[in-house]
Amino acid sequence: MTVLNEPATLLNGSAWTSHVFLGEWTPGSGGDYAVVEPATGKELARLGSATPGDVGRATARAVDAQRAWAAAGYQERAAVLRRAGALWEEHAAEIEEWIVREAGSVPPKAALEVRTAAQECYEAAALASHPVGEVLRSEQPRLSYSQRVPAGVVGVIAPFNFPLILAIRSVAPALALGNAVVLKPDPRTAVCGGVAIARIFEAAGLPAGLLSVLPGGADAGEALITDPAVRIIAFTGSTRAGRAVARLAGEHLKRVHLELGGNSALIVMADVDVARAASAGAFGSFTHQGQICMATGRHLVDRRIADDYVAALAERANRLPVGDPSGGQVALGPIIDVRQRDNVHRLVTASVDAGARLAAGGTYEDLFYRPTVLADVPLEAPAYAEEVFGPVAPVVAFDTADEAVALAADSEYGLSLGILSGDGLKALELAGRIPSGAVHINDQTVSDEAVIPFGGTGLSGNGSRMGGIAHNLEAYTETRWVTAQSELPEYPY
Repeated sequence: MTVLNEPATLLNGSAWTSHVFLGEWTPGSGGDYAVVEPATGKELARLGSATPGDVGRATARAVDAQRAWAAAGYQERAAVLRRAGALWEEHAAEIEEWIVREAGSVPPKAALEVRTAAQECYEAAALASHPVGEVLRSEQPRLSYSQRVPAGVVGVIAPFNFPLILAIRSVAPALALGNAVVLKPDPRTAVCGGVAIARIFEAAGLPAGLLSVLPGGADAGEALITDPAVRIIAFTGSTRAGRAVARLAGEHLKRVHLELGGNSALIVMADVDVARAASAGAFGSFTHQGQICMATGRHLVDRRIADDYVAALAERANRLPVGDPSGGQVALGPIIDVRQRDNVHRLVTASVDAGARLAAGGTYEDLFYRPTVLADVPLEAPAYAEEVFGPVAPVVAFDTADEAVALAADSEYGLSLGILSGDGLKALELAGRIPSGAVHINDQTVSDEAVIPFGGTGLSGNGSRMGGIAHNLEAYTETRWVTAQSELPEYPY
């Protein structure tokens, strides 16, 4: 392992401007494009744009590099991951600034991303030395065991909303387990979600060719999925895009891990503190402008407290400051782009037209959308029935616990569930009747950690899990059966 002299800054742009990363910085075959700050519209940098040809070159290098990496001792892989974890911490301020400006994140959210990236690398370092098999019984007089082996080349396609976390959670464990990785970050956030990762692993001493970072269009993504050298695809994004990825991966017999959309429910029982419940609900719906797959998309509230809950939620929405996160103390930054903002507003206005009452928000200036509360929402209203991916909190009242369960379960998604109740055990019983990949009793729906298995059901994913020792082993390795015996047996042929 060769550790580079640690640069004073990782992201000063001198190495990577107008380039892609193929183990070394090289111009993208698709030319370059502007990285734009959503809060101001300013050009922050220029990046190279990858083509299918760049994908082919990356995977060819990855195949050769991966063989030596898989054969290296686990200590070598663990050391690279530990060094990467330390580098995230050492360069946190610089990377956080990029997350604020490029992704429109408020500083605490940016700090969370960098802190989690470091933790993902430390957890992956421990994964490198974890036992990778088990001894099996056999009817014959022989040694029989299973063995976890690297899959080979892993393709990672990551989104814009949490660009660092949602890339590194696949990149780090895949590398630790002896794989090579080709990462396609969202072009809108490809510095903090791609360049930063490449620069960290360069400085940590990762051998060249094991990691490529290729921002590009749909054609680059399709090339990554169909490339014969790529054995596993880890995709995080919308359900619509996930369907297309799944179809293409299935045609090419690829394993695919899909982490998709959500429309998560927060059930609020009558015996809660309404003010604290509204605070939790506001966090679940408005954090990062609601651009989170786990965001609270449906507030299901006991009718006895529904009016008070709506009033408390609207009061919080009205006083939350919205603006440029790099320029002052704000709670919400910009929506990522005009297309997404317009879709949020379309869902809000269509829901009001359908009969919902606008209790707060519903307006915007440039890409800054006010946190919005919708009351008396019909079940067919688009902002309730669909994933909004914006700072919108639709509230629906229920009369009985059974009705709350039925409403929460009546969704094609199944990513996260929150239940706020004075009786935690009763809440657990209710949760057992609602399909969901995650359940949070007496908390809102947005939560994640490097050590937990993460995934959803229904339209939220294909049931695979990423995170934690056991699930990352399952996600990024293949299982081999091995037998050995001391003598060659005689056969009746």
